[in-house]
Amino acid sequence: MTALVNRIRTFVGPDMAGPGFAFLAVVLFFSLASPQFLSRATFGSVAFQLPELGLLTLAMLLPVLTGGLNLAITFTANIAGLTAAWVLHQNGGVDASPPVFVVACVLAVAVGAASGLVMGLVIAYTRAHPILVSLSMMIFLRGLGEFLTRGGDVSGFPAFIQPFGHGSILGFPIPLIVFVGCVLGWHVLLTRTKLGFNLHMIGSNIEAARYSGVNTRKVLVLVYMLSGAMCAVAGIIMLARFNSVRVGHGESYLLITVLACFLGGVNPFGGFGRVIPVFVALVVLQLLSSGLNLMGANQHLATAVWGILLVTVMILRFAAGHLKSLTRNKG
Repeated sequence: MTALVNRIRTFVGPDMAGPGFAFLAVVLFFSLASPQFLSRATFGSVAFQLPELGLLTLAMLLPVLTGGLNLAITFTANIAGLTAAWVLHQNGGVDASPPVFVVACVLAVAVGAASGLVMGLVIAYTRAHPILVSLSMMIFLRGLGEFLTRGGDVSGFPAFIQPFGHGSILGFPIPLIVFVGCVLGWHVLLTRTKLGFNLHMIGSNIEAARYSGVNTRKVLVLVYMLSGAMCAVAGIIMLARFNSVRVGHGESYLLITVLACFLGGVNPFGGFGRVIPVFVALVVLQLLSSGLNLMGANQHLATAVWGILLVTVMILRFAAGHLKSLTRNKG
């Protein structure tokens, strides 16, 4: 029994305090403000809207843990989606077969990983700042996507793809099942593998990691490749959900992925962070959006609230660190 309790404490961790408190506060506020908030419809809406944002947040998480950032996540997802759409259109369009869709998904993930590979190589071997490198990739992918689509949408896919965006299994949305599977995979990666340990070391102190024998270049390249591959998974889910691909799909998600990471207790300078608190933070943000929608507010207000929340989280984290430093000095 004691071992089970200790394992639960380790799984939950002290970094769950912030997201856990935010979850309770949001649920309490909106349940009092709107009688319809605590309903099956609200949580069903959250379950359908969460996956693509969640997958992009997972793509952002790994670079942030190394002290970097991937500003190209949404455009990587859309270019991967365009790749899948091109394969489908070249092999029957609406009449394409399931094996063609499998090939399209594999190539989409390969394109996403290739985007991350380029960024990882530049960051690892030139020591260029990740923000500048990923910003350059973002601009390139956006321009490439606009050129290929001429600024429009690409649609016309087989009907069997739609359940991947709107279908359910035992009442659980298929995109949500995919997302939860990826969350568990990321959790295992970060807590049970050498790569997870090494990327935390790099985020804490890259020079110390290098002197400890960690191949920092290899780790950084792998981190950005995995980030790009996860973007591609998000791109495939968005293709199935919207039944179309457009370069600007999910563009507003970039801010929210960063906010979810920081609200989930991830150190913005790298070195510390876990997947489970980030998952809870994502649920909080989606509940916040749904609650504001029930109260009649539009999505623009939700975006403004997210921005305020990001600044608030940074201020509170600075204050907590400063207070901890003062307490340590007095002791």
